[in-house]
Amino acid sequence: MQGLDVLYQIVSLLTQAFVMLIIIQFVIGLLFAFNVISPSNEFLRQVYESINRLLDPILRPIRNVMPATGAIDFSPLVLILLLQIVLIILGNLATAY
Repeated sequence: MQGLDVLYQIVSLLTQAFVMLIIIQFVIGLLFAFNVISPSNEFLRQVYESINRLLDPILRPIRNVMPATGAIDFSPLVLILLLQIVLIILGNLATAY
C-alpha cells in the first residue's frame, strides 16, 4: 500500500530531524556545562534556546511521566526510542501490504 509507505517516509524524515536536534541540543548543553564555550556566546545561546523551545512541547509530557532522576534528563533518549519504535511498526506495516 503506497499510503503507508509515504507515511513511513514522512515519519522517518521527522525522526531524523528530531534526533539531529536532540544531539545538537545535547552537545551545546555539554559545551556550556563544561565551559568549553561561554554561555555568554550570544549565537550559541540563541541556537540552544531555539532548539529548547522547539523540543520542549514534545519532551514535557515525557518528563511529566518519568520519575525524577536528578541532574540527568532522560526524556530525549525516551523520545528517540519511542520514535524508533513507531518507525519499526510503520516499516513492518508498510512491507506487510
